[in-house]
Amino acid sequence: MPFAPEEIRIDLMCGRGADGHWHGTIGVNVDATALWRLGLHPGQPTSVVAGTSPPA
Repeated sequence: MPFAPEEIRIDLMCGRGADGHWHGTIGVNVDATALWRLGLHPGQPTSVVAGTSPPA
């Protein structure tokens, strides 16, 4: 994995829904400096379509 253990945090959020059933959601947080290392930063160019889409 490209991240060190201290650069990533995974949170589990559980609770009861309006119908009384339990549900869970996870949240994944990565340190911004780790993303910069991978070239993911606000200054990077956006992706553009380079050709036609494949048929369905």
